[in-house]
Amino acid sequence: MKLGGVSLAELRRRYALGNGELDPSVLHALREDGRAGARELAARHEARSERQARELQRLGVLFAEEAEQHALGIARVAGIDEVGMGPLAGPVVSAAVVLPENAQLFGLNDSKKLSRAARERLDGEIRSLALGVSIGLAEPREIDEVNIYQAGLLAMRRALEGLAPAADFALVDARRIPGVSIPQKPIVRGDTRIACICAASIVAKVWRDAHMSELDRRFPDYGFAHNSGYGTAEHLSALTRHGPTPSHRHSFEPVRLAARPGRS
Repeated sequence: MKLGGVSLAELRRRYALGNGELDPSVLHALREDGRAGARELAARHEARSERQARELQRLGVLFAEEAEQHALGIARVAGIDEVGMGPLAGPVVSAAVVLPENAQLFGLNDSKKLSRAARERLDGEIRSLALGVSIGLAEPREIDEVNIYQAGLLAMRRALEGLAPAADFALVDARRIPGVSIPQKPIVRGDTRIACICAASIVAKVWRDAHMSELDRRFPDYGFAHNSGYGTAEHLSALTRHGPTPSHRHSFEPVRLAARPGRS
């Protein structure tokens, strides 16, 4: 295949990186073209192919645990994770996600390792591809009643029980959920090692951030939209000035101190 009669501008238009994979004969012709611009275009496509191959290999490792369960005849494997254990306000949020085998979710990772834009992109892709997604909450009053650790387990159980159809097996980030009927397996650091748990961490984080932005509109003095309810200097100052809201966790010490009569 000869490309000498095609201008570089036309080559760049035809074979831009966003236009899909190149036919091997086209890639070879670009690589062998005498013009540096054509060879550079070939090099870009080759570099992209190498990146995609590495990413597919990484995803294969992330999906290894699910693949093992599927090989045992388990069809619906749910990943469970929670977010929001540390903030002074807002619910603990858990997500349960059932992914299809070998879903190509490029960039899938623990939500804490991703930018907000990457989380939101992946949240949309996960929800589009997933065989099931469910959110479970433990509200601030429940956190105050049962303690934060038990509230995290409660949110996880609600997320798992909310899946329809139900999961056959659960992979859980570092915990065992009491009171559920299906088999489960806790995985230490599962939110960095297991695809469906990574997906759950992303879905839970995106949902909770959106919820905290809603709370920010109701209670604009505390900075919930950007601090997510964590005890930043801005948040603690607002607690001192205005006291806690119904969305605060009154059993947490900074909130309890701010609620005392005669607080400074």
